[in-house]
Amino acid sequence: MTLCPYNTLSGTKEALRPQSPGKVAVYVCGPTVYDDPHLGHARSAVTFDVITRYLKARGYAVTYVRNVTDIDDKIIAVARRDNQDYRKIGNYYLQRYNRAMERLQVCSPDVEPKASDYILPMQELISRLVQRGHAYHAGGDVYFAVKSFKKYGLLSGRSAAAAPTEEANSLETAKRHPADFVLWKGAKPDEPMWPSPWGPGRPGWHTECSTMATRLLGEVFDIHGGGADLVFPHHENEIAQSQSVTGKTPARIWMHNGLVTTGGLKMSKSTGNSIKLYDLLEAYPPNALRLFLLSKRYRHPLEFCPHNANQSVTAAARLERFFTAAEAPLKSDNPRGDVWGRFCKAMDDDFNFPLALAVLFGAVRRYNRKTGAAPSFSRTGVTKHQHLILSDLGYICQDILGLKVNESTRKI
Repeated sequence: MTLCPYNTLSGTKEALRPQSPGKVAVYVCGPTVYDDPHLGHARSAVTFDVITRYLKARGYAVTYVRNVTDIDDKIIAVARRDNQDYRKIGNYYLQRYNRAMERLQVCSPDVEPKASDYILPMQELISRLVQRGHAYHAGGDVYFAVKSFKKYGLLSGRSAAAAPTEEANSLETAKRHPADFVLWKGAKPDEPMWPSPWGPGRPGWHTECSTMATRLLGEVFDIHGGGADLVFPHHENEIAQSQSVTGKTPARIWMHNGLVTTGGLKMSKSTGNSIKLYDLLEAYPPNALRLFLLSKRYRHPLEFCPHNANQSVTAAARLERFFTAAEAPLKSDNPRGDVWGRFCKAMDDDFNFPLALAVLFGAVRRYNRKTGAAPSFSRTGVTKHQHLILSDLGYICQDILGLKVNESTRKI
């Protein structure tokens, strides 16, 4: 079996062929820490949590990097509103984010870099772009010259002329082209700043991720992930910056999870329709939330409503009853049964979560039908084949899907 994720860059499913045999380097854009996480943040976290768990189960040595944006206009605005240091705001909400992820049973990344720890490497990247004619200093800021990168739009299919970046509608007049984006922002009163060759200031958002990804994983790594809303301009600009310096596209495969919607609209803090993850964790058990977040293909939008969430509560309770009755183990160091094989076939096809869950629940249903009431794993009378099924199911649930099926799934 060959694992074939969908590559946004090529628009097709591609066989995963790591640069280093047996090793997979993954970078995922993490939180901007100025408020509590909502369900949309949880979808990205759970999606790549399950993907990295599965890669490890398939025998790969995975290096998983998920960054923290702790320098940003929104963080500064909250710090100013609350009359607090921006670092205190960032640290507080990072702790809140990580605590929520822990409750949701999301594994910690191998590396969790903060943008503020990479200021000098960011300046080095900007200097190289200026030296090569891809960036220019104007009006106290440094901008990337989009027209200098002929392949701009490679990821999103949107040209600079047709789809300017988020700075295009500002009142800035120093930019040579409306789509040029900021690499270094000149210092403003009451904002964090660092010395630089272009005067005191702070890095732009796109510069942060380009620097951290390549510094930690190399000029070219295997998978770059994030939400679909990051395809343009964030990831498009990352490619432009990195490739202008190295001549190489930084990631071989670009993966993007679909957005969570409510009432058909994107869930976001800016539109005011976001649902805080902490509120959901008080209303629904973590297993149910994880099953809900895995209930659709990861690339597709996911609509949140009480009906959909309650279906996942029912599914989680069904698994709990099954494992309680079977007294099945929750770990198998060597899954090798038919259930595992069919689960892998689903996951190898661009991490088809719904089909993988169908394999899981189908196996539970067939097991119960054949045995009547699920016999205890520890009792006599369990055949070798049944033993293998229970072992595979336990491994899939706990080690891959991140479910704690031996704990109560009742509402908190």
